[in-house]
Amino acid sequence: MSASSIQIYRVLDASFNRAGEGLRVIEDYVRFALDDPLLTSHVKSLRHDFGALAASIPADQRHAARDTLCDVGTGISNAGERFRGDAWDVCAASLKRAEQSLRSIEEYGKLIDADFAGQAESLRYRLYTLEKVIDLGRTSRDRLKDVRLCVLVDGCNSITAFERLVAELVEAGVGMIQLRDKSLDDRDLIERARLLVSLTRGQPPALPGVSVEFDRDTEKPPAKPGAASFSRSRTLAIINDRPDIAATVDADGVHLGQDDLGVKDARAIVATRMLIGVSTHNIDQARAAVLDGANYLGAGPTFSSQTKKFETFAGLNYLRELAGEIRLPTFAIGGISAQNLRDVLASGVSRVAVGAAVTQASNPSIAIHELMSILNESSAR
Repeated sequence: MSASSIQIYRVLDASFNRAGEGLRVIEDYVRFALDDPLLTSHVKSLRHDFGALAASIPADQRHAARDTLCDVGTGISNAGERFRGDAWDVCAASLKRAEQSLRSIEEYGKLIDADFAGQAESLRYRLYTLEKVIDLGRTSRDRLKDVRLCVLVDGCNSITAFERLVAELVEAGVGMIQLRDKSLDDRDLIERARLLVSLTRGQPPALPGVSVEFDRDTEKPPAKPGAASFSRSRTLAIINDRPDIAATVDADGVHLGQDDLGVKDARAIVATRMLIGVSTHNIDQARAAVLDGANYLGAGPTFSSQTKKFETFAGLNYLRELAGEIRLPTFAIGGISAQNLRDVLASGVSRVAVGAAVTQASNPSIAIHELMSILNESSAR
């Protein structure tokens, strides 16, 4: 082995070691800290493909070039490398270490074989995608950790009726409200969307005919007897189908169906702050949505619904399959009510989205209280 070859193999040996170690740390995070089967399988697959790439350089050549005792870098350290704030900090540092090492393998690998370098490049891009998915999943779980119930509402028969319904839902402590109405024209839809955002953020609506009076100190309507106290900022405003309207009214997020814009195109409209939810009807769609960068999933239809007609139903079996594989926040949807909610929760999915069970109830606040009681009973076990 020539002196120049030894230099190249030393670089590759060190970079392979760093990348391999980093991938193992990342796998341990998604496996043990996140308990995420889907991400664990992706990281494991990448790590195994990386191992195959490393094996293409005979171990005896790498070892012959290795000289740890005379490595000038072993005596150089940074104080920041000795401290990690939490498990995510450990994983984030290893993601960067593995990415940088793969880049080094790619560049120095060009001196050996172009195909070898191309394989390293492909692994690096796969790792970039996993970094995005792991971080989005982590932040999404944090943003939605207290959101167990989403209520879907239409525009109602008037702006005043819509305002009254939304105010009641927010006052009752609903964690997420999604505006879904395909019959309104754009002007009326954006008016409802703007009002939804105002109410969920505790801002008095500047609309004629509104009947709710806000307390000047708390900026929320007076509590009704027996109603739970709440903070307006805890209710998220989501717009169905329309990222353009969500962006215009500065909503908290947009929810997309399988026939709507994809996550990438929607993200270009709503930017990085907003949540993007995706409706899924089978496990392949759910897997794709996770890798696309969705913040949460809708899963269903579970049962027949009073508000939307379906030809087929994913049912409880899909919920069980999804709960066994994916840890991204997921809302079961489709015909869910207090009567069948425990069956849904038994599947392993702990969040639900409902429509008629609340909006068509004689007293929406009581219906919400019943649903929340069952959800809280489940989480307390």
